[in-house]
Amino acid sequence: MQTTKAVILARGLGTRMRKSDDGAPLEPAQAAVADRGVKGMIPIGRPFMDYLISALADAGFAEVCLVIGPEHDEVREHYARLAPRRVQLSFAVQREPLGTADAVLAAESFAAGMPFAVINSDNYYPVEALAELHRRAAPVVVGFERDALVRLGNVPEERVARFGALDIAGDGTLRRILATPTSAMSGGEIYASLNCWSFTSDIFRACREVPPSARGELELPQAVQLAIDRLGMRMLVVPMRAAVLDMSSRGDIASVAARLQGTVVAL
Repeated sequence: MQTTKAVILARGLGTRMRKSDDGAPLEPAQAAVADRGVKGMIPIGRPFMDYLISALADAGFAEVCLVIGPEHDEVREHYARLAPRRVQLSFAVQREPLGTADAVLAAESFAAGMPFAVINSDNYYPVEALAELHRRAAPVVVGFERDALVRLGNVPEERVARFGALDIAGDGTLRRILATPTSAMSGGEIYASLNCWSFTSDIFRACREVPPSARGELELPQAVQLAIDRLGMRMLVVPMRAAVLDMSSRGDIASVAARLQGTVVAL
């Protein structure tokens, strides 16, 4: 069964984006949005989120839900003006920034029992990765080869080392998400999770039951692990060597803008 619904997690506080770094100076409009921490609305010709929604439409998704905070009126107003035609756009409100598992719970009514994809609002994923989520039966996670993220994308080596490493079973399913690769993995290709998932409605139980992490947040990777360990979820890993554009901090904006130059956006 194809997955036609997608959720974009856009509720985060954008703490790193609010902080200054050594990146190229920002345009005034970019700096103003960065100061508010709403990463998906940072203008790169047009808001970054427009590129994500267009890519989802290109991949075959028909319905998109933005998980936002109650204060994010600018997001609602932007898309009310645009009135997207290629996708049916809706919103879910995460009242407090309690973590990514809690953000997924906010979209439960949108999912309405159907499979759905989940992606970040500060990553631009290749259309071919999103298309895998669309065409394959959920649950699925796209695993991005770490070296390719550095070589082909804009992710610094020191940052990619912080991404969770996927421990993949012989049948291609996910066993664990590791903070650091094991010695057995060090001799081969290491695939990372960048929150490029598809789920069935079973994930909502895991999101409800997952305990707070060491950071005090309800985190989606830990909910996935709980679903594997306790609920018997079998999640296929789709390995991919491709660029993902990461816009976690101000220093990323210039490189993302350069890479997206000329990208056609059709909503």
